[in-house]
Amino acid sequence: MLRPCSHGAEKYGIDPAQWRAHMCGLCLGLRDGQGQLARTATNTDAILLSVLTEAQSAAPMRRTTAGRCALRRMRRAEVAAADSPGVLLASTASLLLGSAKIRDHVEDCDGSVLTRRPMGRVSTRWANGARVQAGRIGLDVEPLVAAIGSQAELEVRSSSVDELTGPAQRCAAEFFGHTAVLAERAENVEPLREAGRHFGRIAHLADAVEDFDDDRREGKFNPLSATGTTLPAAYDLLRESDSALRRAVAAAGLRDVPAVRWMLLDPLTSVLRRLGAGTSTGHPCGSTRRPGGSSTPARRRDRNRGWAARQCFDVGNCFADCCKDCRGDRRRSRGGGAAVIAASAIAVVTADRSRGRAVA
Repeated sequence: MLRPCSHGAEKYGIDPAQWRAHMCGLCLGLRDGQGQLARTATNTDAILLSVLTEAQSAAPMRRTTAGRCALRRMRRAEVAAADSPGVLLASTASLLLGSAKIRDHVEDCDGSVLTRRPMGRVSTRWANGARVQAGRIGLDVEPLVAAIGSQAELEVRSSSVDELTGPAQRCAAEFFGHTAVLAERAENVEPLREAGRHFGRIAHLADAVEDFDDDRREGKFNPLSATGTTLPAAYDLLRESDSALRRAVAAAGLRDVPAVRWMLLDPLTSVLRRLGAGTSTGHPCGSTRRPGGSSTPARRRDRNRGWAARQCFDVGNCFADCCKDCRGDRRRSRGGGAAVIAASAIAVVTADRSRGRAVA
């Protein structure tokens, strides 16, 4: 959901490579803890946990030199240390959410029958890995595992959006609050829990809004359809949570921290702008289909052009809708999607011959 803009980094006087440093640190942390396959669990929103931890800490997070990687055009880079507390927290979140996502696919009978048992084993291994990682930083994830597990039951009996988004709110709240614990800023725990609660609500609602048309067409569950919530009403809830999140971040003294503004607050503005454009021009029936245009959400079309195209290559290619420069960069970069996807596939499946020669 969060897609920071390199032009915004220049505005705040930040090196855009900071985002990549945290992302690569998370990817390497997953590899070191759970093996090569776990790198596919890299959750770009979880990078925010590493950023928040560093923003509250008295000293910058330790950096290490990562080896060559196809997603960095085979360059080395200075990245966040894989064993630093913020990265361990981000990897815990990535493993926990990745495990839940795989389990959902298995329970929904997605894919081939032959793949479901291996997928189930991966889900269990990642969940156990999340517990191990969490133990290293003093985080109790069992309540979060239980909250995620209750989602299916909530989808059967819940009648309100707040109930359905409850597990996402609780998980995000605990992860956000624990950044203050790791940074030894006890006064920030409650404000950041409040910020996390609203971040979880925004993430769940944003996904529901973007998938609304496709879910209705395919007969899949959607929180908005299930609770009779219209798209304009969902957008009002998004704006409400966005305002509450900003107040909580200000209460924690982080509103004016450049990295937090660049990696959290500005991307949230882009999310609301993008979703608001869809809901404000929708039909009275609630559809976001535009007359004479495609009903596929813009973010989904961007996503189909390849994860690596937006996230990895120097993070200098803009992928937000916050300024004309970003849109221009995105148009200019559309032609190389196939090569980028191929590079990302090579990086993910390449196994280490030895840890010293790891394709980082």
